[in-house]
Amino acid sequence: PQATFFLRLRGESLRDAGILDGDIVVVDRALKPVGGDLVVAEVGHEFTCKFLRYRGRRPVLSAANPTYPDIVPDAEQGMRVFGVVTGIVR
Repeated sequence: PQATFFLRLRGESLRDAGILDGDIVVVDRALKPVGGDLVVAEVGHEFTCKFLRYRGRRPVLSAANPTYPDIVPDAEQGMRVFGVVTGIVR
């Protein structure tokens, strides 16, 4: 589908979820993200792939590796979710 794209990930932030450096994720831009989804998001002009969580009404991007802190976007940084991860290719 036109709303689907592939993205190669770099880094170890999702290691404990079984997603490794160099894996390719399948991202669907047509899906509406909900809490708990693995998403691709832009925060402060940088892209990241993390789990979407909420603290109250504030979105938080969480890694699956305890050495990586949560990302809590502020108003200056902003956050835009590009899509929901629907698959992983190794």
